[in-house]
Amino acid sequence: MNALEIRNLNKSFADFRLDNLNLLLPSGCIMGLIGENGAGKSTTIRLILDMIRKDSGTVTVLGKDNGEQIEQIKEEVGVVTDEIGIPECLTARQVGRVMKHSYRNWDEAEYARLLQKLSVPDNKPFRNLSRGMKTKLGIAVAMSHGAKLLLLDEPTNGLDPVVRDEVVEMFRDFTRDETHSIFISSHIVSDLEKLCDYVAFLHRGKLLLCEETDVLLSEYGIVHCTSEQVSALGEAAVRYKKESPYGVEVIVSRKSVPAGFKISPISIEELFVFMVKEAK
Repeated sequence: MNALEIRNLNKSFADFRLDNLNLLLPSGCIMGLIGENGAGKSTTIRLILDMIRKDSGTVTVLGKDNGEQIEQIKEEVGVVTDEIGIPECLTARQVGRVMKHSYRNWDEAEYARLLQKLSVPDNKPFRNLSRGMKTKLGIAVAMSHGAKLLLLDEPTNGLDPVVRDEVVEMFRDFTRDETHSIFISSHIVSDLEKLCDYVAFLHRGKLLLCEETDVLLSEYGIVHCTSEQVSALGEAAVRYKKESPYGVEVIVSRKSVPAGFKISPISIEELFVFMVKEAK
């Protein structure tokens, strides 16, 4: 069973359109949704949660239709959004008491363990926590009620590099259980490259690409050359290119590059930036 199936999803606003989005997230996997500000990442997550109504298309979460069975879905999904949504006056300890009566499978011991692991004070009002601490509290809640799918919107935003690395490792551990999956958006592409089995590129509401991370890194590379040498690469090899006074950077399909060219590795972030510039 797929953890998440998005088929032909459309949503229009006055100044933005999410256009015919199709994504499949297999169980036990992590998918990263990459996009610049305003690309539609948060809109996609809100549509998955039925927080806003889609114009057309279908969203299936853990085998359930997100419109007809959203209450059942919420029990099985852990959510961290940019706005954590916890009342300003509550402490982490009080949040735990509220969640105990909100989720059937709330795990007090796991919640306490995560608060300690993430160094979240349990006696300080939410309003007095730093942005990073608020995010960590949201993560602790999301991972303490037996969720099978985590929906995470910029969950590492505001965290220092050491804590980010720790949180990424927690997410990786979560999916060691093959029934657990994660759908995560982030502008910190390096985190997604380390974490994700699949990456999807979203630009101005359109899906540019969705592929296994390892396949992308093995399929594409960068060739640094002169303008004259670009034609020698051949049309089959050239995917995207950027020219400057110092030469040309070309993203290439490795298997189509003629012998004699040096191919450098490419990062997911470089590939995304090239594709967005080409789309513009």
